Amino acid sequence: MRIAVSLLALLSLFPPPASAAAEAAVVTTEICVYGGTAAGVIAAVQAVRMGRKVVLVNPDVRLGGMTSGGLGQTDVSKKRSIVAGLARQFYEDIAAWYRQDSAWTQQRRGDYVPTIIVEPNETAWWNFEPHVAEMIFERYVREKGVTLLRRERLDLSHGVEKAGARIVAIRLESGRVVRAAFFIDASYEGDLLAKAGVGYRVGREANTGFGETINGVQPSPAERTSNHQLPPGISAYVRPGDRASGLLPGIDPSPLEKEGTGDHRVQAYAFRLCLTDAPGNRVPFRRPADYDERDFEILFRAFAAGLDRIPWINSAMPNRKTDINNSGGISMNFIGQNHAYPDADYATRDRIRTEHRRYQEGLMWTLANHPRVPESIRAAMAPWGLAADEFKENGGWPEALYLREARRMRGAGVMTEHHCVGRVVACDAVALGAYTMDSHNTRRYVDASGHVRNEGNVQIRIPEPYPIGYDAITPRADECENLIVPVCLSATHTAYCSIRMEPVFMMLGQSAATAAAQAWEQKTSVQQIDRAKLRDRLLADRQLIAWPRATNDPAPKAK
Repeated sequence: MRIAVSLLALLSLFPPPASAAAEAAVVTTEICVYGGTAAGVIAAVQAVRMGRKVVLVNPDVRLGGMTSGGLGQTDVSKKRSIVAGLARQFYEDIAAWYRQDSAWTQQRRGDYVPTIIVEPNETAWWNFEPHVAEMIFERYVREKGVTLLRRERLDLSHGVEKAGARIVAIRLESGRVVRAAFFIDASYEGDLLAKAGVGYRVGREANTGFGETINGVQPSPAERTSNHQLPPGISAYVRPGDRASGLLPGIDPSPLEKEGTGDHRVQAYAFRLCLTDAPGNRVPFRRPADYDERDFEILFRAFAAGLDRIPWINSAMPNRKTDINNSGGISMNFIGQNHAYPDADYATRDRIRTEHRRYQEGLMWTLANHPRVPESIRAAMAPWGLAADEFKENGGWPEALYLREARRMRGAGVMTEHHCVGRVVACDAVALGAYTMDSHNTRRYVDASGHVRNEGNVQIRIPEPYPIGYDAITPRADECENLIVPVCLSATHTAYCSIRMEPVFMMLGQSAATAAAQAWEQKTSVQQIDRAKLRDRLLADRQLIAWPRATNDPAPKAK
């Protein structure tokens, strides 16, 4: 059944305030996008392209989320031809920027070798500096005339006004109110969906919940499939071998559950650092004021146990910069210290973010300076520092903490491991996924021998690109009928670990905006839109929603 939607009728349910000052604090639009992530920017741009009036609410310092926040090494598989639509346009605009001689300020273009090699016929570029991504997102918003509310966060106490199953308005911490007919939650946290009363999950499901194999507690796969494990034999105790001396910092004292058991734990977060070895652009690593070398005792013991390299992935970006990612059993990830983040208030999140920065600042200083770090490691660290021309307002340190996973909506459909490996095919596809099912570690625990081990890391390749269904980005109709969620979408932990890549979020953002605009045009709910018309528009906008299968492949069942 279609539900008649009139913006004026909807907004009349909440009369505007009487005073002129309060009146100015109310913004009325057709589609409100909450979250200035890459997905949010692309969603806002697509909505404007479809003729809709749009407000983009950005709670953060800069536009683009992690894409402009340090993650310059794009997470794309060898099947990166799945990146389509406006997402493809973004990466082509990156390539266009670096074709200019003026873009190369710290090195010659011919001297740079990208870590993701661009094929001769490829028009996109997958490695870039943070400020270049931000510049492109800012240009998109400016050129499309998107109304942008900067540094505005949802009021977590009284942030959502509903009439039945519809969001009518959201209230921001500043007191400003945004009234709209349709909303898109493009944030990493999923605050809007949660405050709108939409069900969600945090943590890992048990394997038994959806018949999966790599969900829940995962000690064994971490041993079998990745190098993100600590060297064996590292004592978990302050005095090696002495249980009475207590555990080292960061080790979870709770006993290890049975493999595949569901829990509340969230895979590790980190800042993606943009470093440089260009002397005139380098900010030295600093020793935090509250530095405590006990936080790095596991690191020192790892070196003593044979660790013989800098524990990071150092991916080269243009202009002698890097994107630094976690690598090894102890690295950039502050393992186990983020479990409270998804459901926390802003003050708690700020504290967790500060603790992550303190850890990573201390780690970088330790690797470069501490006498218990091998001299060869300190020498290899010597040329590096933060890039002075990135994140200038923050001393070269990124503002965005990489939230690899937070809330996940309980939607009309659920993406699972079975979709990722091709046993089940999602109906009404709105984008494709292709990346490894990639979960970072969730905690450190003590094994039966009194040694510290990591748990939760899983890296399982998938056979081929798979569709992501429209029902996975829409809530259940009885919970909310005018909200679409392209980032904290409906997926198990296992499936989300593959979907959670920035290009996929961009594609889902475009599809979400397309659906919201069509729901407006059809005067119906997001669940009841004409799926055939959605498909036609996605294809017209060069979105890719199917992957050719070999003719002898068995057909998976649709669901």
